[in-house]
Amino acid sequence: MTTTYPFSAIVGMDGLRLALLLNAVSPAVGGVLVRGEKGTAKSTAVRAIAALLPPVDVVAGCRFSCDPAAPDPSCPDGPHEPDTGEARPARMVELPVGASEDRLVGALDIERALSDGVKAFEPGLLADAHRGVLYVDEVNLLHDHLIDLLLDAAAMGASYVEREGVSVRHAARFLLVGTMNPEEGELRPQLLDRFGLTVEVAASRDTDERVEVVRRRLAYDEDPEGFAARWAADEDALRERIAAARARLPRVVLGDRALRQIAAVCAGFEVDGMRADIVTARTATALAAWAGRTDVRTEDVRGAALLSLPHRRRRAPFDAPGLDEDKLDEILRQFEEDEPEPDPDQGPEGPDSSDDGPDGPGGPENPGGGPQEDPGDGAGEQAPPTAPEPSVPDRRTGEHETADRETDSPQADGDGGAGEADGGSGGAGGDRAAVGAAEPFRTRRLDVPGLGQGAAGRRSRARSEHGRTTGARRPRGTLSALHLTATVRAAAPHQRSRGRRGPGLLVRRDDLREAVREGREGNLVLFVVDASGSMAARTRMSAIKGAVLSLLLDAYQRRDKVGLITFRGADAELALPPTSSVDAAAVRLERLPTGGRTPLAAGLLKAREVLRVERLRDPSRRPLLVVVTDGRATEARRSGGPTPVDRAGRAARMLAGDGVASVVVDCESGLVRLGLAGALARELRATPVTLDELRADSVTALVRGVRTVSNPRRAA
Repeated sequence: MTTTYPFSAIVGMDGLRLALLLNAVSPAVGGVLVRGEKGTAKSTAVRAIAALLPPVDVVAGCRFSCDPAAPDPSCPDGPHEPDTGEARPARMVELPVGASEDRLVGALDIERALSDGVKAFEPGLLADAHRGVLYVDEVNLLHDHLIDLLLDAAAMGASYVEREGVSVRHAARFLLVGTMNPEEGELRPQLLDRFGLTVEVAASRDTDERVEVVRRRLAYDEDPEGFAARWAADEDALRERIAAARARLPRVVLGDRALRQIAAVCAGFEVDGMRADIVTARTATALAAWAGRTDVRTEDVRGAALLSLPHRRRRAPFDAPGLDEDKLDEILRQFEEDEPEPDPDQGPEGPDSSDDGPDGPGGPENPGGGPQEDPGDGAGEQAPPTAPEPSVPDRRTGEHETADRETDSPQADGDGGAGEADGGSGGAGGDRAAVGAAEPFRTRRLDVPGLGQGAAGRRSRARSEHGRTTGARRPRGTLSALHLTATVRAAAPHQRSRGRRGPGLLVRRDDLREAVREGREGNLVLFVVDASGSMAARTRMSAIKGAVLSLLLDAYQRRDKVGLITFRGADAELALPPTSSVDAAAVRLERLPTGGRTPLAAGLLKAREVLRVERLRDPSRRPLLVVVTDGRATEARRSGGPTPVDRAGRAARMLAGDGVASVVVDCESGLVRLGLAGALARELRATPVTLDELRADSVTALVRGVRTVSNPRRAA
């Protein structure tokens, strides 16, 4: 059995450790989402907290962890006999990103249910996690249909398994803990709101702290058992303090003054719904219990808000979660002026409202029990120095930094503009400062023609596990979606030969038919953006960035992967390799400078190479190429070689020959138009769309155009 890295040996990570400990004190807080860069010990900390959780009483032999004091009346293993309880350690169940639906909710034997009327049910991970911790590493990469099941279970406290009218229900109340790297994409808002708290983690920049992390990790890797033994006393002290805080929790008084503070803070940050108020109240209560008090004070409300509100506040698209601490302090300060806080020594139960003092090593000044942080997986052999109380993480947020915005010359709109007059080398002389994007707008759906089989999403048609039923087939592996009518038709002709005498239907495995369903998939949307001098006029580039930002927002909502290629000067650059992090693409776009010549062919060839690599890496995900340009092509030309326009046309025909579905966003403006973007679209077999048409109401015309150009047979 693998020895878990001790929680008290983690170096630093104050906010993460505090959030996990508060959930251990009060599971009603609702779990925690840990956001941070790779290699910051997110998983190490989560796995370590499980060893500190108090044991739970369960009905002996029950696969669904029923509480012997109040067993679930609908438990599939029930009814339970009284006085059959036993204690066992709290479980932490890990949900793999690639888990199947049956693995999560459980599997029902359809063959036995139809033929024998028996509900033969094999519990899934939700049953294992009942009254424990459900941990999802890389939760932002979880498939949508699994997220839907998690949302249902978290909302109802129960899991339902339905298979063609045969159903099983069991209790599923668990602490949801997730870790994620924001660079790989954000969570759906519905799932984000289900996490009680959120914390940001990052590697320490302090040299001494990093040295201590490496020292402890090396010691742990060399001798896990010996390392854990050296920290056993600190782990025991933390367990005792958690148990004492749990015992104190029911006596903590959340007064009307604290409630009004919480309401004022939540209203001030314009959070959606009332869950934020409830979670903040529970967190403040847990903070007071952890600090050894039975009254909730202003510092508890402030600390709770910093953990429970960052992911719930209203924010613009692609803004990272965060909370303005200055605004929080201002709200609390105004509240103090209106209603002065009473003397903290005069609590609801007298001068000393605490029933006992702090229990852990170092008292309330050391909620982690020992040394701190672990930007890697942290480890060391030294005895832990007494550490201060982990402060709630700094959640100050500001606006995205953008490059200085200069007023661009209107001449940049043409080939003779300043961006190209410098010789088109793309050097500093031809560069223009980045301009901000115009206000994003709602775009029409651009989809890939045909029927795919990619990852679940919301863009193009695809065969999927969920969606409308379009047919039936023999099962391929475990049966997950029974087509009842087709199964009955397959079994009916054989009833006499099988000796059927009663009313039941004799069904064998060969009779079972699986439903074929059609839903939507996510695609790879690859943007190829012209950043040359001909696009550099300030108002024009701002509108172009706004349009691309709008398409990025649409890609986020449709669960696509995105990539960004820019071309300017002498070559094209892969500004963002294909990723699920639409936020990262938005940041690259915001900082995109312009200027220089227009190597259109280089941009198209770079796109072809990127798509070739992605086709090998993820063959089931179909691409959609979005070229944003005015169609001009100007670059250094060798004597006797093809013109830049000819080179661009040849590259476009190569992409069309690969069968890539494409859209050309025509950015040409002014009274005189050359129609170059339209000519490029014809070479690509793509649909030309102007910036104005992206927000037009004629959705069907655009989608029909994409399908017709990509599939010439439909045009006949």
